[in-house]
Amino acid sequence: MSKTARELAADIGARLDGDGALELRGVAAPERAGPHDLIYVDAAKNVARAAASAALCVITPDELAIPGKTLLRHSHPKLAFAKAAARLLERPPIASGIHPTAIVAPLARIAADVSIGPYAVIAEDVHIGAHTQIGPHSVIAAGCWIGSNCRIHPRVTLYAGVRIGDRVEIHAGAVIGAGGFGYAQGEGRYWKFPQIGLVEISDDVEIGANTTIDRGSLDDTRIAEGVKFDNLVHVGHNCQIGAHTVIAALTGISGSCVFGKNVVIGGQAGFGEQVHLEDGAVIGGQSGVLGGKIIRSGQTVWGTPARSMEKFKEQFVWQTRLPELAARIKELEAKVERK
Repeated sequence: MSKTARELAADIGARLDGDGALELRGVAAPERAGPHDLIYVDAAKNVARAAASAALCVITPDELAIPGKTLLRHSHPKLAFAKAAARLLERPPIASGIHPTAIVAPLARIAADVSIGPYAVIAEDVHIGAHTQIGPHSVIAAGCWIGSNCRIHPRVTLYAGVRIGDRVEIHAGAVIGAGGFGYAQGEGRYWKFPQIGLVEISDDVEIGANTTIDRGSLDDTRIAEGVKFDNLVHVGHNCQIGAHTVIAALTGISGSCVFGKNVVIGGQAGFGEQVHLEDGAVIGGQSGVLGGKIIRSGQTVWGTPARSMEKFKEQFVWQTRLPELAARIKELEAKVERK
């Protein structure tokens, strides 16, 4: 796909400064860009990279000047660049048409222009919305509902009854709707607790490769609109993840956690059961949040057990001084013994 600089400026809400007829065909880093690639600069320290680039068009803040380039000026260059990329880059198809090796049950309802890759399995009573693509070797179990314009990559598994909204992207190897890790102990053994709830995933969610989201126990597991999961995230049964929350790789979330809107979670964080994160909470990477804890709206926490950023920094300084303090104590003890 290609657009002129003028067309692109109008699309992304930027102010054009230069050649509006310049044709743009892609995006790239400054060092890899060609003349018809778009690049961006968000700080003065990167102006030299942009100036030396072969790219002729740059998204830049209002206050920066780059001689010899056509500029698309925007208050948030990185956001503008992401929007521009969505208009310039054509996403490679996951599947094209319905492959002859795909198994589609007679009672499955497949909308127009759905594509299903080789060896995919679509079970009875599945609904797949228009323009959705299902990758090779994926399994969509009975009663699943998938909206329109979704992208389901290879080897994704949806257990029975999973509900997925529109424009959802699920990357390779993800498993949605498996039974949760719930047991009752008694009579010398563990008894499986019922896992009969559903998984509901709203519009515009992205789920990373090999991420797992368990079905609810007696309630449902719900992922609100715009949530973004990195690779290798686990979400336990009955969890409620609020809109536009982002969760980085290797995070583990125990059952019945409730996360508000616009929460940010760093990689390798861990959550005990029934944790409540209020809107806008920020959880640092490798933090451990104990079961039942409430993190208040807008609060940033770090460490294990998780505590406020201010407290974490204060304690970390003392931890780094422990060898020095231990040496001083030994020295004082030696002096006392000599007396």
